[in-house]
Amino acid sequence: MTTVTMDGVSRWFGNVVAVNDITMTLEPGVTGLLGPNGAGKTTLLHMMAGFLAPSRGTVTVGDQPAWRNPAVYRQLGLVSEREAVHGFLTAHEFVLASARLHKLPDPVAATAAALDLVEMAQFKDRRIDTYSKGMRQRTRVAASLVHEPQVLLLDEPFNGMDPRQRMHMMELLHRLGAEGRTILFSSHILEEVEQLSGTVQVMVAGRLAASGDYREIRRLMANRPHVFAVASTDDRRLAVALMAQPSVAGVELAATGLTVRASDYGGFTRALPKIALKEGIRVSRLTPSDESLESVFSYLVEA
Repeated sequence: MTTVTMDGVSRWFGNVVAVNDITMTLEPGVTGLLGPNGAGKTTLLHMMAGFLAPSRGTVTVGDQPAWRNPAVYRQLGLVSEREAVHGFLTAHEFVLASARLHKLPDPVAATAAALDLVEMAQFKDRRIDTYSKGMRQRTRVAASLVHEPQVLLLDEPFNGMDPRQRMHMMELLHRLGAEGRTILFSSHILEEVEQLSGTVQVMVAGRLAASGDYREIRRLMANRPHVFAVASTDDRRLAVALMAQPSVAGVELAATGLTVRASDYGGFTRALPKIALKEGIRVSRLTPSDESLESVFSYLVEA
């Protein structure tokens, strides 16, 4: 069983810090790397795969350094977010090329087994440029698995997959993790991580913001303060009534309406209609004003 260890790892490009002082160890099983776009997930994966040198700190795969060490690729597979697949090749030819690069003793048999794993055997002789995005993704996963690596790194692997393809891929990764392989996949969608991972690493702005069981991460996200923009026929009277609610942490009154900071999302959304009805106030607008992924994840940094 192979672990991946990052110790005090940072990476910067000029004056831009992409990854900032991250320490983590990936154990056998499936781990989700969760964060908004631009959080540094791809940079982190590329350092684990030996494509980038850390500006500071160390990355090891097993007991070997990842950087400038081709030997790690005997036990590591990578599916990058950016496609690099020649469309004129068939899936069989593409995966076979990977098998031959790894100098496998029987590359043809290994290719057939890898394509069968991702349910691409029946399409193996079609050109890749005739595939859907989901089929191309599965072909790339097959190429990364052909040498049966102990470590598998996947960057946004479910992009373009339909629901059935996604379910099959999740089952496959579960099975590989249960066999003792170390699997890390990145995503900006919490539901993907929930379905696959016991452990979640959350990245925000290059930093490790939270780490632990996905249920705990979900609880932190659900329980964070929520901000709503509210407009009504009597904002001042509504503000006074809302301030008496235990689910409301603060209210700001402006010419454009109210900004309400709710400490309990469910409590506030249940209380507002009752208050409006009791006070004879008509609410014309209620919109979450902080529902971007960036705001959700950034809350974890401060939690």
